[in-house]
Amino acid sequence: MKSAVFYGKHHLRVEEVHVPTPGPKEVLIQIKACGVCGTDVHIYEGDKGAAEVNPPTILGHEFSGVITKTGCEVQKFHIGDRVCIDPNAYCGCCSYCRDGQVHFCEHMTGYGTTVDGGFAEYCVVRESQVYALGEHTTFEQGAMAEPAACCLHGIDLCQITPGEQVVIIGGGMIGLLMLQLARLAGASRTALLEPSEKKRRMGRELGADICIDPLKEDVKRSLKQAGMTWIHTVIECAGLPGTMEQAVELAGKRGKVMLYGLTKPDAQISLKPFEVFQKELTIMGSYINPCTQQRALQLIDSGRLDVQSMVCKTITLEQLENVLSDPALRAEGKYLVIP
Repeated sequence: MKSAVFYGKHHLRVEEVHVPTPGPKEVLIQIKACGVCGTDVHIYEGDKGAAEVNPPTILGHEFSGVITKTGCEVQKFHIGDRVCIDPNAYCGCCSYCRDGQVHFCEHMTGYGTTVDGGFAEYCVVRESQVYALGEHTTFEQGAMAEPAACCLHGIDLCQITPGEQVVIIGGGMIGLLMLQLARLAGASRTALLEPSEKKRRMGRELGADICIDPLKEDVKRSLKQAGMTWIHTVIECAGLPGTMEQAVELAGKRGKVMLYGLTKPDAQISLKPFEVFQKELTIMGSYINPCTQQRALQLIDSGRLDVQSMVCKTITLEQLENVLSDPALRAEGKYLVIP
């Protein structure tokens, strides 16, 4: 089969490898779509992602496809089933798993990180990690279930209650998903901070009450003019130290600050403890997608969560490295690999 194999920093090769054979409790999936994630970019740049990567390996953890072969002990799925996967498989035995904090598993298997993933024509996956696509869900939408599931975990942690005012910083795919989920959680007013006109327009179409260009507008004044005078929750999705500091600054009294965007591992921000004290802020992060994949799929299949609008282009395996290496291309939106 054809695959994109990662050999180390800035080194990706499209080459032929053997089609893997599923074990007794595994299925073989013919990949129909695989999303290019910010984590893939970090790994390509030589940084650590959500899990350790030991090259050579096939990246890609946001994928959907069709089951073409099943192991002898597989019970729930059959050849021909349309599916996507949760790429994070937990051991169930370590202290974190036994305490219900499975996403901190000490022996996690990550498809597309610790083992081969979806930037290929086929991938073998444990049955436990496979989810059926809904009747109304396309393969492209199914590939977006994993990032939607990660966002759901972040929204759960924010504990948004009906009537809150929410600011989203960054209008990429994650920011636009967070915008929609905040509205579904009951936010009365939402604002999107994003310098790209294209993404601001998309934010308005997805329900943002106000979209602000933070490079050209006075953000606080614009929020005040829009009636957003008490910001209950700020969700930072750009992954930049400067915008994380801005998130803390914008949060109101007893505000919640979700630092969701992924920075480089050694990035640091400046924080004024007195401001945290004075406003009684809660500052938090969100790590992967513990047990939220099914809910994400249900939201997608029901039409309540739009995961399609932010896809800018589908690409081949041969075009993948261009996207991973070029920030200008990635700024256009979400890319899906069609192997």
